[in-house]
Amino acid sequence: MKIEETADKSFQSHLAENPYPGRGLVIGRSQEDTWVIVYWIMGRSTNSRNRRFVAEGGSLKTEPVDPKLVKDPSLIIYEAMLDIKGAYLVSNGDQTRTMYDVLRKDGTIEEALATREREPDSPNFTPRINGMLSFSGSTAKVVLAILKANPVDPAYTDRYYYYPSMPKAGLGVGLTTYSADGDPLPAFDGDPLLLPCRGNGEAVLESYWNALNVENRVSMAVKEITKQGTQSRILIKNRF
Repeated sequence: MKIEETADKSFQSHLAENPYPGRGLVIGRSQEDTWVIVYWIMGRSTNSRNRRFVAEGGSLKTEPVDPKLVKDPSLIIYEAMLDIKGAYLVSNGDQTRTMYDVLRKDGTIEEALATREREPDSPNFTPRINGMLSFSGSTAKVVLAILKANPVDPAYTDRYYYYPSMPKAGLGVGLTTYSADGDPLPAFDGDPLLLPCRGNGEAVLESYWNALNVENRVSMAVKEITKQGTQSRILIKNRF
């Protein structure tokens, strides 16, 4: 099977045919040879669906659509993308700020996430998914990480780090919070997914948005970054 076929199969089974993969992120290269960072949110409850993305410079954050409907902002309002020192950060929670603060002091993403746990939303114990695209001269590096509840005792957190080789144009690597819908929701399992990133930033945004379940998708963003990592722009699609 060709590598593109493997990516398409993962895209179809894990996203297009899956009613609830939850929040997800992908770091890859478009076919225009720009870098792309994809991030989306989904929701089943009114509280989770009462959100949208807003961008300020290189920062992407969530905000409530109707502030009066917000019951608990702690896990749904956060910065999802931040930039620092030639590095582009993405995550599904306020650990984006944790990574930013530690990197600003010349620390590492591993040191930052060592201070964090899986989300405290029992019984789901939602994983924290994280990504970093960094540049050193003309060399780019991708780091992915997922923090999950220990399967024996969810009071503890297991941390998994991945350092994939650079994907070729048209491909990316990604993580989602869940494997499928359920009660409780089953955490993502296995290695990062190989996924397609065809076309330019707009095409990537549309393909992923159209793949997600219509009832559960909430917002999606694509940060498109120049090949050298010097400039970026954010594209957004909100349900509300």
